[in-house]
Amino acid sequence: MHTATATPRHQPVRASLAAFVGTMIEWYDFYIYAMASALVFGKLFFPTTNGFYGTLASFGTFAVGFLARPLGGAVFGYIGDRVGRKKSLVVTLLMMGSVTVLIGLLPTYASIGVWAPVALVALRFIQGIAVGGEWGGAVLMASEHSPDRSRRTFLASFAQLGSPAGLILATLMFKLVSGLDNAVFLDWGWRLPFLVSALLLAVGFAIRLSVQESPDFLAEQARRASLPARSAKPESAPLGQVLRGAPGLLALAIGANVLGIAGFYFTNTFMLVYTTQYLQLQRALVLNCLLVVSVMQFFITPLAAYLARRIGNHRFLVSVAALSVLSPYAMFWLVDMGSLTTVTLGVGVAVLFIGAYYAVIAGFVSEAFPTRIRYTGISMAYQVSGAIFGGLTPLLGTVLAEKFQGHWWPLALLFSGISLLSMLCVSRLGAQHERLVAPSARAQEV
Repeated sequence: MHTATATPRHQPVRASLAAFVGTMIEWYDFYIYAMASALVFGKLFFPTTNGFYGTLASFGTFAVGFLARPLGGAVFGYIGDRVGRKKSLVVTLLMMGSVTVLIGLLPTYASIGVWAPVALVALRFIQGIAVGGEWGGAVLMASEHSPDRSRRTFLASFAQLGSPAGLILATLMFKLVSGLDNAVFLDWGWRLPFLVSALLLAVGFAIRLSVQESPDFLAEQARRASLPARSAKPESAPLGQVLRGAPGLLALAIGANVLGIAGFYFTNTFMLVYTTQYLQLQRALVLNCLLVVSVMQFFITPLAAYLARRIGNHRFLVSVAALSVLSPYAMFWLVDMGSLTTVTLGVGVAVLFIGAYYAVIAGFVSEAFPTRIRYTGISMAYQVSGAIFGGLTPLLGTVLAEKFQGHWWPLALLFSGISLLSMLCVSRLGAQHERLVAPSARAQEV
């Protein structure tokens, strides 16, 4: 009897911890690739006499991971909605960790020629599929273990907390190896952050196995089992239900996620290129800046989730997105001064609002979809947004930086556009949420 009562009481904490650790590992894997794209892959896998084209090709492989993420969202969304959240998350973690280690062992262009970038793109594609299935499941495992609905967004923020934590680990690892001689760094030093993923994978796998299945998913399974057998056509796949049921809702959810994804890769991936290649700042200085900013975001995440719970998720998200529209002008003005303090303050201004927005958007969007298609719904919204806006933002930023060298205002306008799009979509999503989804969700629960 003691175990039966103790387990539910501890499961919300355990589920939140598992969501945090699991997403931290997966985002660590994703971010070290992003940093290697900015600092290493252009030289080692896409050698060219022009650094701009090498960087562009490297960011092209970065974008491939985003293009694969909707496929991962669809595949693992189906598994998560039909087979179970937990089973889906165990598979995505194993996929991600294994692929990351293989990237760390991959021969370069100098060793095997064109097969090196081909293999890199293939591994990046698999990595994208794994991340595409991971995020939605982690958010739901945390939020759906909540003992009451009012705490769901706050618990979902623990999955979001894994993003800055993963970035902190990734930045520390690259800061460590960046201290090596440049020739050593390009030879084998850059591989160490990828190989360390094997140790993180073992820890994450053990924690994830200790969490029980989502109560909401078990309740949905029980509901399905209680329905009489139907000779009519069977229930369609979750993705089909999402696309046919409320395509407008899905489009708004995609747009609502843009700031948390594209804005983040603007500040943490593209800004690496902008500061090191166009402002000629030292790599170590920029990595120090990103480390400080990542720690800041780590603490912003729970504070933002708590504040949003007090004033309302919708109002909070609209306000933060509106402030984010203005933030890039302060960011670039400060970054162009070139010192560690001003670069950190500049990027920190933008990340302050991005981090606060990112902390809350997952729980806000997940509530828009009923349980039976929730994993697929939020995964597709997030991953399609990432495929269109996340992967292309560093590419577009690099093109603009090259075309308008010496002028940062086109880059600031790009960032403002990203923020404005999310602000408008969140406004519409909040207004339409009850009308589009809540009635059908209540009908299913009756």
